[in-house]
Amino acid sequence: MRIKPPPKQFIKRPINGTKYTLLVSSAKGGVGKSTIAVNLAFALQNLGLKIGILDADVYGPSLPKLINLKEKPETENGKAIIPPEKYNAQCMSMGFLVNEQTPMIWRGPMVISAIKTMTQKVLWKDRDVIIIDMPPGTGDTQLTFAQEVKIDGAVIVSTPQDLALLDVKRGIQMFDKTGVKILGLIDNMSFFKGDDGKEYKIFGESGVKKTAEEFNKDFLGHLPLHQDLRNSADIGNPLTHSQPEHEVSKLFKNIAEKIKQSFH
Repeated sequence: MRIKPPPKQFIKRPINGTKYTLLVSSAKGGVGKSTIAVNLAFALQNLGLKIGILDADVYGPSLPKLINLKEKPETENGKAIIPPEKYNAQCMSMGFLVNEQTPMIWRGPMVISAIKTMTQKVLWKDRDVIIIDMPPGTGDTQLTFAQEVKIDGAVIVSTPQDLALLDVKRGIQMFDKTGVKILGLIDNMSFFKGDDGKEYKIFGESGVKKTAEEFNKDFLGHLPLHQDLRNSADIGNPLTHSQPEHEVSKLFKNIAEKIKQSFH
């Protein structure tokens, strides 16, 4: 009887031109993950790291808006893509290649091809860390990264209510099954501080921390629902870049310091 060879193992390659690869994920849409990813990137920059930001959400790219960058990337020999730079960060997004209002009506194989292009054909240069803003879900994009890219860690973002945490728990288990190290969970929109100085737990309380404990993961910190964070996103100048001493930027700094320590 002929014995079948063992299944071919996926070869995980680092992204050229970068030292460390950090995924920012949630599996749930609408929890502020893209805003967190970009502000976390510049918090790491404030700690002295050279950063790259890759927007891996093909269907709903946010990076062009979040950093107010609309220019199309240049190419080298018509093949490799030179990532545009903003605020000393190298950046790449499908949103740089298509009109802002153009819907991406693509099936899975085209999405996988786009992801491979952005990870294999972009000329990232001399970056300490590349922060990847992942799309919602546990589908083609997540599996492509988990199986083919050397990931140094993933950060999970969620709001505290049960509805968001249902998907987050699926995302945690997906990363565990695919061998991606989860560095910890972030509780976003954890509270709103009113003019009276009180903290209002609009979306519930302690759900993310309890989920971290349930799955034996680190809890990285709370981030508030704050108007300045929203305003900075709307004008395309991330709060951690424009106001590094802001009270919210300091919370990002605390989280960034924990992440930086995991790279050594």
